[in-house]
Amino acid sequence: MQFCDDCGSMMKAQGDCMVCTNEDCAASSERDPDAEAAFVTTESQTDDDVIESDENANFEGKPKATDVRCEACGNEEAWYTLKQTASADEPPTRFFKCTECGKRWRGYN
Repeated sequence: MQFCDDCGSMMKAQGDCMVCTNEDCAASSERDPDAEAAFVTTESQTDDDVIESDENANFEGKPKATDVRCEACGNEEAWYTLKQTASADEPPTRFFKCTECGKRWRGYN
């Protein structure tokens, strides 16, 4: 991702140029192939980077928490994932799945 040097808005590729997305700015620059090689794209992203909170999510292989207790079976170990469900200055929400019975719940810090 490239940002405009003039206003800080995101730039988008348009032919051989990078054009500012801010309509009031109209800045542009030539595309730099060397700089683009260092960009990270979602094409190289794997499923390991995805935080899953869906009910059908496969939690096996995710980190385990041992500071929790399942209300259904009393087990003290659960897989968990993190998701930012509130504003950025709030802690993330932990989504748990019991390693014993599969019960799911969420925890707030």
